[in-house]
Amino acid sequence: MTLKLFNKLSQNFIELLNDKDDYNVIVEVENRKKSFTAHSNVLKYRSTYFRKALENIQPNKNNIKTMTINSSVSAQIFDVILKYIYGGIVDLENVETRFIFDLMLAANEFEFIELTNQLELLLINIKDFWLKAYFSLVYRAIFNEKNFKNLKNFCNEIIAKHPNIIFESLDFTSLPESLLVSLLKRDNLQTEEVEIWDYVIKWGISQNPTLPINLGEWSKKNIITLKTTLQQCLPYIRYFHLSADEVKDSIRPYKNILDKELWKDISQHYHLSSPKKPVKSIILPARLPKDFSTIISVEQAAEISTWIDRKETAYLANNMPYKFELILRGTRDGMDPLTFWNMCDGHVHTVVVAKVSGTDEILGGYNPLTWDNTYDSNVVGKWMETKDSFIFSLKNGNVPDSILSRVKKSEKAICNVSKSFQKWYGPNFGDFSLCTTESNFASYGNHWSKEGDIYEKPITRTTFYSFCIDNYEVLKVIKKKF
Repeated sequence: MTLKLFNKLSQNFIELLNDKDDYNVIVEVENRKKSFTAHSNVLKYRSTYFRKALENIQPNKNNIKTMTINSSVSAQIFDVILKYIYGGIVDLENVETRFIFDLMLAANEFEFIELTNQLELLLINIKDFWLKAYFSLVYRAIFNEKNFKNLKNFCNEIIAKHPNIIFESLDFTSLPESLLVSLLKRDNLQTEEVEIWDYVIKWGISQNPTLPINLGEWSKKNIITLKTTLQQCLPYIRYFHLSADEVKDSIRPYKNILDKELWKDISQHYHLSSPKKPVKSIILPARLPKDFSTIISVEQAAEISTWIDRKETAYLANNMPYKFELILRGTRDGMDPLTFWNMCDGHVHTVVVAKVSGTDEILGGYNPLTWDNTYDSNVVGKWMETKDSFIFSLKNGNVPDSILSRVKKSEKAICNVSKSFQKWYGPNFGDFSLCTTESNFASYGNHWSKEGDIYEKPITRTTFYSFCIDNYEVLKVIKKKF
């Protein structure tokens, strides 16, 4: 049995902090306008930051070390940090959200991981409205930091859905190049490619205020200046996914900042200069459509497309003939079986993908038939016949390769579950299904078959046949119009 009595210990250490007779460290903040006293042993055992800093400081004749803190850390914030160091107490009553944010940055600088993480989660869970209102400030502050994983994910979700929150901000043109490039690399920016090009040009011109306002007055030197400024940005524009009119109106006026071979390929691709010929330049994939999957990548969608068409040569992300349109996402719409039958009823040509809890496994199945929630019987469901369905496990993370398993008993390829059983059973591919006894697919109960009775082979890599999932999605497979 262990008794943990921390309250008195915390109180005693706060008293030690307030004792001015036994200190051996002076900490100066706000450009040495304010100072605090502390104890070297407490500081260095609580933070590797202070341990390293104090080792490099020589004491004075009274054996006292003086260290100066970054000027961005205010005296008020350092006072809170010191009380956390000594007593493990952080009083956030009656403080503004900006103070909490600055305190988080200071805690990260001083390598207090526990406090940093707690403040990060507090901001995301309780102060998210402030994070959105001051998004540009927040994103700039955390962008180059190693920590803040949760906050970066929060910001990345916002950027993907609302990129104009940065592109249209008043300080967009002062955005660091590295941050702009990181945005351009993203496949899931929800804005038109031609608009992204326009923003990049705007940013590049703003870095060179001496450039003539009238493009017709630009010299060769001016063109080289802009090309040099944008050399890290230009490779990430999806030129071959613009319309011909967009290329004519927006790209062609600035064609001289592009490599000659690239502009030649663009011209040929859009029949602007000569008959269409094979493109030699790298063609980046189109940015993902709105509400694309959070479970599979566009490359994995291309692999599934290859299986649908039974191709020996795999489709690439930029030439797959299908688009995947989200119908249902478990974490957004609900993880219960009835939600599946209500939202997916009547949909044909669908892919179900599920993320297995605690692993990198992504399991799924393709149904070329229609999901039908109208079947009513005292048996579990009605089997549907098709030769074109398949189940799979995708290469992902620690999963080294994909497994494709085509149907071998076509008369039992897909099961449309009877109404009286739809509160327990969701999408059912025979050897792979989502089901539960607790009306939640995240609960134990989903299963795969180890034997591969209906499909060619099992898609599991373990001996377990039941599993939990973190999320699942149903995506409609739609033929692209070229």
